[in-house]
Amino acid sequence: MRTRSAENGTPLSTDPGDPREWCALAARRLAEDRPEDALEAARRAVDHDPGAEHAAGWGYRLASLAFERLGRSAEAVAAAEEAVRLAPGSWAARLRLGAALRHVPGRWRESRAQAARAVRYAPQEPDPHVLAGDLALLRGEHRAAEGAYREALRLLDGHAGARVGLGLALLRWESPRDHHDPAWPVDPRETGRARRALESWARQTRLLLAAALVAAAVTAFATGLTTWAEIGGGAVLAAVVAITLRQARRVRLWPYVPGMLARDVWLAASVSVTPLALAAYVAAVATLPRAVSRSAAGDLDGTWAVLAGTVLLNGVAVFVLRVLAEAWRGRPVTALAQFAAAGGDRTARRAADVTLWLVAGRAWSVLAAVAVAARITGEPRWAAVAPVVLLAPAWAYGGTRRSRSPRSQRSPRSPGNPHGPHGPHDSRGPRGRRLSGRAHGGDRWLVAAAVTLAAASAALGGSALLAVYGRGRADDLAWWCGAGALAAFAAVFAARSAWAWWQGSPGPWRASLIMHDGRGDRLPGDAGPPVGLSGDVRRAFTHAREVVLSCAAPGGPRALAVGAVGAIGPGGELRLIAAADAWEAAERDPRVAVFAAGPAERGFWVEVRGIAVGDPEAGVLRVTPEHVTVGEFPGRHQGRARAG
Repeated sequence: MRTRSAENGTPLSTDPGDPREWCALAARRLAEDRPEDALEAARRAVDHDPGAEHAAGWGYRLASLAFERLGRSAEAVAAAEEAVRLAPGSWAARLRLGAALRHVPGRWRESRAQAARAVRYAPQEPDPHVLAGDLALLRGEHRAAEGAYREALRLLDGHAGARVGLGLALLRWESPRDHHDPAWPVDPRETGRARRALESWARQTRLLLAAALVAAAVTAFATGLTTWAEIGGGAVLAAVVAITLRQARRVRLWPYVPGMLARDVWLAASVSVTPLALAAYVAAVATLPRAVSRSAAGDLDGTWAVLAGTVLLNGVAVFVLRVLAEAWRGRPVTALAQFAAAGGDRTARRAADVTLWLVAGRAWSVLAAVAVAARITGEPRWAAVAPVVLLAPAWAYGGTRRSRSPRSQRSPRSPGNPHGPHGPHDSRGPRGRRLSGRAHGGDRWLVAAAVTLAAASAALGGSALLAVYGRGRADDLAWWCGAGALAAFAAVFAARSAWAWWQGSPGPWRASLIMHDGRGDRLPGDAGPPVGLSGDVRRAFTHAREVVLSCAAPGGPRALAVGAVGAIGPGGELRLIAAADAWEAAERDPRVAVFAAGPAERGFWVEVRGIAVGDPEAGVLRVTPEHVTVGEFPGRHQGRARAG
């Protein structure tokens, strides 16, 4: 028995007026990152023959993707909804709608529902799993995101978006709007205004208190006018009340503030440290006369110094704590392996550069701790572990140089990769070259930072060695050289940050990490062509004496007789008149197969595998084709031979 596959439907017509030709052109323009031209081609495909659902559904999906890349979210959602209306059983249409909805405020839950449907309809495709991971990552659900990305990579090892997403999940990445829960039915711009109001209140209050305390201390200690210093310090509290009332009026979403503080740790730290600074300020002003009198007697009031330090240095303490916490959050070395495996993807290179800075920050903090411990304890041998500290960042950096983009583990013509080894699902470039090389973009500032870390490690290790052999003051000089190298690293980091701020480019901090935008040599799955039915296949279902529906059942596959094929849509959608048990089976598992035998004189049979969705209004099961197989029955001479 010979079989032939018609998975991609009929071949494209060479007629420039064919809507499928316009859709193919729109897909090529999207691959070239030309969304305006792609949108024009998709519109021509839709307008050429609105009744041709086969091409119109594809055209609407391509138009939605073009709208999304142009930043027109509402129009992207409208086009995607029309694609779903034309083909409710298409996983690509569900994926496109879910991807478009995630950019609309307050519709995150709908986006997740569409992503879940896409995963259910096509669990063998990687892109629905990637969308599910993206949605989980946006909400900070890192474990769920990691699981979804790993499943996508199991299906397609060369998926750059899944690699980048998995790396971000391993880093415990948080979106720039980490204070906003995407599931909230409010516009993130409103919560953003509330966040800025809270930050402004905390920043203005702390700066005002610090300036007022400095002025009061200078007045009291320099002139001895403690009474006037106390009066002036107390008057500042009225300004604090005014600032508080002014910023409180800008917060219009007070019921969401506790949730914002719970999601954004550093916003909560900034807000919570402000009352602490205010209490320390009041106590410092109240005890100012005693501090002045003790200072005049040649003694230092330690309690007052602690209070003053709390008022003046709380912002610096929070900043240092944040830098260290962000450097030690997540698993950067493991994430670097994922970014390196993404090959030449630009988002992966950017993420690798930032991650290398995080690894360098960890090494710096450990070296600084070792240097401080050696100085405080007076035991230079503590610094003997300094050379070992650089092994991890050196190994991570070397891993990014050795890594190459992995080959896809799909077969050249698997059902999920019908275009062959050089098609849209392959990770080769436009000329068939394998994109490989380093995962990072070669940040030269990183080289300078690595040199300072190496110098610090060598100097601190040398100080320990000199202390063991008793080389006098040489060990102390070596320690100071190591401390200077650590200070040089901090200067390099500050200079790199200032340069990034001045240029408006990504800096060496977590805020520079971004999610993958889906652009590259590989088009997303929701831009692929639909599966159509040829004329012979349509006639087979139209004239078939018996149609059988095969679906999943608890005991195994189950075959159910179909009353009739009510109609075949222009896009190849089968509309079956079936009994209630077929509807129930489709609800349990929408992945079905429909069998029919062609006319007797033609001698062939047809199998259509697809997604069955019930349409209660029309009273039919709508089966969207995903794969079509045509087989030929044995001829008469074969039958006579078998019979003999």
